[in-house]
Amino acid sequence: MSVRDEKEIGLAIVGCGTIGRIRAKFARDYPGVGWLGLCDIKENIGSQLANDVDADFFTTNMEELIKRPEVTATMIITDENHHMEPTLLAVEQGHDLFIEKPLATVAQESFKILKAIEANGIDACVGYTNRFRRRFLAVKGKLQSGQIGEVTGVVTRAFMNRMVPIATVQRTNQRKNLTPMVVSGTHALDMSMWLMEGKTPVSVYACSNDLVLGKYGTKDSTFGIFTMEDGTIWSMSISWALPMNWPGAVYGLEIGIVGTKGVIDIEDTHRDLVLASEIPQGAGYDPEGFNLDQPRHVDFLTSYPPGDLYNDQLWGPMREETNAWFGRVYTRLETPHATAAEGHRNLILTMAMDLSADRGEIVELPIDIKDLG
Repeated sequence: MSVRDEKEIGLAIVGCGTIGRIRAKFARDYPGVGWLGLCDIKENIGSQLANDVDADFFTTNMEELIKRPEVTATMIITDENHHMEPTLLAVEQGHDLFIEKPLATVAQESFKILKAIEANGIDACVGYTNRFRRRFLAVKGKLQSGQIGEVTGVVTRAFMNRMVPIATVQRTNQRKNLTPMVVSGTHALDMSMWLMEGKTPVSVYACSNDLVLGKYGTKDSTFGIFTMEDGTIWSMSISWALPMNWPGAVYGLEIGIVGTKGVIDIEDTHRDLVLASEIPQGAGYDPEGFNLDQPRHVDFLTSYPPGDLYNDQLWGPMREETNAWFGRVYTRLETPHATAAEGHRNLILTMAMDLSADRGEIVELPIDIKDLG
């Protein structure tokens, strides 16, 4: 990308829920965004956000927004199952794109999106906010400069309380692919693959269970082992079935990276900053229609992935990620965002883990997406 190719951004945001609201506020504060339009199928939510951020336009019809002549860039922030249609509309218009993870929840849809993006030469990024945490950027730099030699083994563990899966599956009847790996494990998987850049998985063996969340139509945990083309082994596990009163607001991640000349051990569990209070702390993840039925009196502060509120402003990695994307669009800034190709790869790997768990056998990679349903 060339730098300082400034062109005022006409921004469309499709989806005005929790994350859409956060990103719309950042957009209104960014000087390079000259026009802001919003869309949500729930008129009360969208119109309220439009009023709060003084948007230039609001509609419940995404095609009406995306085809507006003012729009040059689009952010897709709808529910996970509904990314394809607005993304393809934006691709047709030639917009720069930011798509919340995952790229899609159906392998064929994800592939269709990727091929359209590539065929039209679109600069598209996928929302993996962890890439903008300082600790992970520091680790990436050390790996790039060879500080631990050649990576030979990686261990990844993600823990979440069950607020996210319950809130996620309750919003839709299309729950088949709303698994811990596809929806949330994808963050830990993306980070691990980013840190192991250049390594290619050739097989995976995984197991899952659903003793707690089966009644909601999803799984509790998935544990797997990947083998890489060069012999590197990688253990990847996630459980999003921890009790609702688990102190981590959303995400706790640990990654251990072993190399031929050293090791890097990452603890991103947020247990270094603990609040305990007689006052209930509420939900870390609080979308419309979700009710927290257990009090939470202890919290690991800073564990909400987007960041933390101060003076009615959100500070943290989602601010960094969003503003970096605006800079990418406005001045062609080089950024660490995940590409559409990486987003598609992440989906296929998470689904391959689920397939291995369902079959109870090793799945060879790469896999034909027709096998993923």
